[in-house]
Amino acid sequence: MNDYFMGGEGLLTPGNAAVALIFLNDGRYLCQLRSQKPGIFYPDHWGLFGGAVDSGECAEDGLKRELLEELALEIDNAEYFTEFTFDFSFRGLGRIWRRYYLVLLDNNELNRLRLGEGREMRVFTAPELLAQPRVVPYDAFAVWLHATQRPDVPIRQNSDRQLYSQNE
Repeated sequence: MNDYFMGGEGLLTPGNAAVALIFLNDGRYLCQLRSQKPGIFYPDHWGLFGGAVDSGECAEDGLKRELLEELALEIDNAEYFTEFTFDFSFRGLGRIWRRYYLVLLDNNELNRLRLGEGREMRVFTAPELLAQPRVVPYDAFAVWLHATQRPDVPIRQNSDRQLYSQNE
């Protein structure tokens, strides 16, 4: 099988994305093994579900659409978690964002999900996922951030949808 990572992906243009940290009630995360094919970022890597936000679409609607396409999962409980911003000025693209939402899912709901994209879906604890040899790096960082939150530090959300601890 061809390995399309690092050279075989073809010309890719990054864009804004909405992504789900699907967190199960037993403390594990639902992840997707991305397809091994050209034309996608990080082929054959474990990552979170979600994807590009279409032009004119808000992040939350993009997330709902992506989860329906990728898992046949309808959600109404996505809670903003964090956002990473990338500066692609060096490619003439400006800044793009990757916005993460926490989606709580009961373990009993796993059997009703249908994989619509990717090679496999699997649940991992954070340490299990982060020990995998190929994990989408920004998704790994989001999982690490979520798994290592300090419960004793209250978090508040400001009007710009960015999170700040009250200790700042």
